[in-house]
This record gives sequence, C-alpha cells and structure tokens, in this order.
Amino acid sequence: MVTLSRHDQELLDGRHGPAAALAMRILVRCAGVMGAGRLVDIESAHIDGCLYHGQTSLDFVERLVAGGGRVVVPTTLNVGSVDLIHPELFRGGEALRRDAERLMRAHLELGCESTFTCAPYQLKHRPRFGQQIAWAESNAIVFANSVLGARTNRYGDFIDLCAALTGRAPYCGLHLAENRLGQYLFQVDDFPTDPDGRDIWYAALGLWVGRHAGARIPVIEGLPPDTREDELKALGAAAASSGAIALFHAVGLTPEAGSLAQALGNRPPSQRMAVTGADLRAMRYSLNQAPPGAPLAAVSVGTPHFSLDECARLEALLARQPAPLLTDFYVNTSRYILWDMEANGLAARLRQAGVQFVTDTCTYLTPIMRDTRGVVMTNSGKWAHYAPANIGVQVAYGSLRDCIRSACLGKVAFDE
Repeated sequence: MVTLSRHDQELLDGRHGPAAALAMRILVRCAGVMGAGRLVDIESAHIDGCLYHGQTSLDFVERLVAGGGRVVVPTTLNVGSVDLIHPELFRGGEALRRDAERLMRAHLELGCESTFTCAPYQLKHRPRFGQQIAWAESNAIVFANSVLGARTNRYGDFIDLCAALTGRAPYCGLHLAENRLGQYLFQVDDFPTDPDGRDIWYAALGLWVGRHAGARIPVIEGLPPDTREDELKALGAAAASSGAIALFHAVGLTPEAGSLAQALGNRPPSQRMAVTGADLRAMRYSLNQAPPGAPLAAVSVGTPHFSLDECARLEALLARQPAPLLTDFYVNTSRYILWDMEANGLAARLRQAGVQFVTDTCTYLTPIMRDTRGVVMTNSGKWAHYAPANIGVQVAYGSLRDCIRSACLGKVAFDE
C-alpha cells in the first residue's frame, strides 16, 4: 500500500489536469510494484523517451501534451533519433525523420529543456550530493549516483516523464542511504598509468565489472589517484552497458568512498575479485573484431557525449600526428558543448582537422555515418558493446590515441 500526500491525491484525482493524473496513476502503480511505501520529492529529471522506438512512444507523449501536461522540475532530455543542429547528416527514411523530430519537439512542448544529450551532468546546473532526482539513461544514472553522489533509481521510458510531470518518485532503492552501500569488491592490480592511452582501460574495467557484478553495487579499489571525471564516466557507462549497474564506488575517488570501510558501510564485501592487466586485455580483445592493418571506414568517439576536456585532448593528440585524417572522424557531443567550442574557436580548429560533430543523437543509434561497410573504430566501451547489433558494423576497439593514429593511416593500428 502506497501512502499518498494530500498533493499526491489531488494529482491523482485530476485537480491538476488529465496529464498529471495519468502520470500519478502510473507512478503509484510503479511504486507498489517496487515496494515503495511512499513517494519522495525530486529536484530534477532526465528523460530517455525522446529516442524514437515506434508509434507507441509518440502516442504517449502526445497524450500528455493534449492533456495539458507540463514538467514541474528542471527536466533535461536524452538524445533523440535526429541531429536537429545538423539535419543534413541524417541518412534514414523520411517517415522516421518526421516522427523522430515530432517526438523530440513534443517533449519541448511539455516544458523540457532542449538538451538532447546523454551527458546532462556536463551542463552548468547538475545535481548536488544527496539530491533526490529521477534520471533515465544508463550512463547518466550511474554518473549521477556514483560521481556526483545524487540519488536516483534506474528509471526508464514513461516513468521518468511521469516523475517530471509530478515532481515525485517512488521512495525506495537507491533513494535510500542504506541501499547505497557497496557489496562486491574489485581489487585492481597494475592499472595502466599512461594518461594518453589509459582511457580504453577504464572502459574495459567497466565492462568487466558490469559483467561480473550484475545488479550488485561494486566497489573498485586500486585506480590511479589522478583519475579524471571523464575516465570515471567511461567506466560507469561501460559497466551500465554490460551489467545492471546504477552505482559504483571508487575508493578515494567518489564521494561515498573516501575509504574502503566507508564504501562498504564497515561490513565485509559479499564477494571480492582481483582484476589483473591480463583480465583487462582479455575484455578489450573480446570487443575488438578487427585485426591490425584492417581497412578503416570511420572513427566514432563520444559515447557518452564528449566533454570540453575530451575535445581539448583530442586537439592535442591530433597535433602530434604529422599526417591528416584519411577517414571520417565523428565526435558525438552535446549542442551546449559545441556552442562553447564555437565561442572559443576549438570547434573551427577541429573541423579544419577533419572532425565531424554530431549533436542531439549518437552514431550507434541512428543512420548518420557515411560509410559503415568497413571497420569502425572507437574508444568507447558502450559504443563497442552496442554498435554491432544496432547498426551492423564491425568494431575496432582502441584508445583515443589509437583511433587518431588509425584514422591518419586509414587502417587499424594499436599502440601495444
């Protein structure tokens, strides 16, 4: 039985309109299924449902629009199926373009912000430690919980929007402090320290952790103390792709893991595993489908969306290459990051070097890449995990430095 506040009951009774009433009915039913005794106020939402999966997704949002729905907390939007900033990149059918655009714009009519990014934590206003939120999108969820210390469950299509329209979420799971303690300890030995080539190892570690931890909360011990936020982003995104990870603790790096004892709540782990360099190499090779020297069709990076720091690092690595890019080189990023780069000149310099920016969507989700008949290289564990099935490409999996070197050679090259 879910206990409702007076305002909850008013929403349920339709006093705030049919859209809010529908949203509250769905939330109350979900709260019952999830075992929540009540709902909790949230301070922000991130919506995953603007990626077009068929008529049902559009029908749901159109019904909320017709019912006068408006979000009542700051609400950002995940990627859609179309790059509204660069519409000329879309290579799909007209019907898909039309319906995908309509779905994205319908969310704007509900009062959502036109962010269209899988990395809302890169925006200026991001959740604070301990803040209750309702976020969808697997990598955004794990980043908010782990790196920022905000509190959200793994919300998906429809329930995320219902939370945004009501400002409420089921009070259970990772919204509660006692459910956020680590369970499975991963002790990492000999983690690579080369700052220009170690990005792939964070992604490989994330894939390893997700595959073994499943839905348990992992605690990772042994990462370099100078680990960057973008590297934790890559780790979390990969872990959420290969497992049901919504929260991880990195000892000495993430806010709820100042020590191993704090991360575990002064309890022994339910299970522990040593992770060696050989394990990480095996994980990397399991996703790599192309041998060195294979002809390269394209490179795609920025899954999750590239940050300003990653774009600056890309420029620095490109400057070390004496040869120009010989293959298409796609950088997925948010329109807000791109606008910042337009203002400081970085976008123009990267375009001059041969980089194609993709905003509002991602190359593994929608038909954008000009040529997918050969090998596509990436440094993203998430992209490598999903792209073969999603868009039918053969993947080469290497560091950002590997991706740049390969694009300059026109063939797959790894720096071992």
